Amino acid sequence: MASLYLHIPFCEHKCIYCDFYSIAPKETEENYDNLVQRFLTALDQEILIRGRDATFQSTYETIFFGGGTPSLLSPTAIGTILNQLSRSFSISDNAEITLETNPGTVDIRKLREFRSAGVNRISFGIQSFHEKDLQFLTRIHNADQARENVRNAYKAGFDNVSFDLIFALPGQTQELWNSNLEQALQLAPTHISCYSLIVEPNTPLHRMVEAKQVTPLAMDEDADMYEQTMSVLADAGFEQYEISNFAKPGFKCRHNIAYWNHENYLSFGPSAHSFWNGKRWWNLSNVNGYSDSLSKGTVPVAGEETLSSQQWFDETIYLGLRSEGIPLAGFERRFHKDLLKDFKTIIDGLLTDNLASIEENRLRLTSKGYLLCDEICRSFR
Repeated sequence: MASLYLHIPFCEHKCIYCDFYSIAPKETEENYDNLVQRFLTALDQEILIRGRDATFQSTYETIFFGGGTPSLLSPTAIGTILNQLSRSFSISDNAEITLETNPGTVDIRKLREFRSAGVNRISFGIQSFHEKDLQFLTRIHNADQARENVRNAYKAGFDNVSFDLIFALPGQTQELWNSNLEQALQLAPTHISCYSLIVEPNTPLHRMVEAKQVTPLAMDEDADMYEQTMSVLADAGFEQYEISNFAKPGFKCRHNIAYWNHENYLSFGPSAHSFWNGKRWWNLSNVNGYSDSLSKGTVPVAGEETLSSQQWFDETIYLGLRSEGIPLAGFERRFHKDLLKDFKTIIDGLLTDNLASIEENRLRLTSKGYLLCDEICRSFR
């Protein structure tokens, strides 16, 4: 199995907490429409170059449009990209094709056209159903738009609808967060991702915290909201298959699972990261540099690394424990170690403290263990 990722580096407005590479119109003196067109031309060229490389001959099971705000592109542009991918690569007939979407950028017509273009999974960046939260996060949509667009997605023919929510906002209470979860469930999504607010370096939020304009929520309150999330969504029939991701049966995100299982993935666009047979590389984080490189027929790689044995080990532990667990047989084949015997003291402690369990020949963290995932992973070093 292999996957394709496309980074669409444009936003109508940059949110205060986001550290992903993107450009908003006010951040460039160039004609914005021309910049977008240059990017699309370069993206087409990157797909062509990689498609000619025999290294990447595989069947691709998932395609993911991330960003940035991919839904700012027209359905015609998304359809053109998908057609180019189909001409350059072998795409599975039942491929999962996800488009990240900001509720402030679509209506039912546009959603229908995205569905007709080939997108079959929609992921809304809702973040909150409370106006005060949305204003603090500087989102461009309001709660009514979010609700309307989720309903419209179903009307438009999508049967796989996901959205993101953020908890542990400054001043947020458990009651307010529970209200978010309740409103989310009323919309009957098939998948929900719930993230704790992280203050990333070099973001407006980080500068606000340093200036003491914003006080992050205490860690114990953050943990309480996370436990609340796991409990509420489990009661609603969602399966937690990764620290932040919850799905109804049959609706786990196959693209994300590929990442967590160290499957091969090929990525396109500025700042996009790829991984293939133990080698990782990443593109230039600059639209103009990216476009200039491809106009000369050169792939815009900014850096690369080949995973060492220790990196493979550390990532296998971390990615496995934060998702659906570490397969014991697969671990032994790769590392020539018996996980249960070679780390007996650690694992016995996890089992005794109900932080982990062994199910279907996998070592997997419990809900209690997810709260301490980073600390547990470090104990295996």
